[in-house]
Order: sequence, then C-alpha cells, then structure tokens
Amino acid sequence: MTFEHPAKKTRDGRRGRFETLAELASNFTSSAAFLLLCLTLVAAFAAVHLARLPMEWQHLAGDAMGALSLLLLALLKNSERRAEHAIQRKLDAIAGALLEQQAGDRSRARRDLEEAIGMEDRL
Repeated sequence: MTFEHPAKKTRDGRRGRFETLAELASNFTSSAAFLLLCLTLVAAFAAVHLARLPMEWQHLAGDAMGALSLLLLALLKNSERRAEHAIQRKLDAIAGALLEQQAGDRSRARRDLEEAIGMEDRL
C-alpha cells in the first residue's frame, strides 16, 4: 500500500477499479436520486426516534448514516484529489507554454499543453 497521489497511481493512463468507483460515486452523489436517498434515510432515522422503537433500531439507523458518511468521504476525496491533480497539470503546462513562448521555443510546451487538455477524462 502506497500513499501517493491517486492520479499518479494510474497505469498507462487507465483508471483502477477504485478510481472508477470514486468517479461513479461522485456522479451519483450530485444527482437528485442521491438527495432522495439521503432524505429517506434521515426521515427513517427521525421516524425510529419518534416511534420510540427499541434502542437497537435507533443504533442501526444511526450506524447506517455513519457508515454511508464514511464511505462517501473516502470516495469523494479520491475524486477531488484526481481533479485537483488534473488542474495542477494544466496550470503547469500553461505556465511552461508561456515561458517557452517568451524564449521562442514552442514545440515542447505545445505537446505538454495538448497532453494536459482533457486529462481529467483519462485520470
């Protein structure tokens, strides 16, 4: 197990299973279906407390919300770090292109810039 940046762990520009899952989770959590799921979970949590069901049910409802929160934290943080890395690579390529343009050599900077464009789709 290594602690490198998630974007640097990709092999040959391909995403791993966890990166793909993180991207799908990011897309799902920004949808209306996820909002409805969260509202349902919170309503169930409130209903369990209002109905004064046994403490086991209250713990189960609370544990389900806690587990969902931790899972989303891990998946969304991975997606955020990959996007952050892609943005930084683009900024580096733009800065390099500007510096090389001032120096008069454009070939290498142009390749780096073209590689950086659309990078988040590959990560």
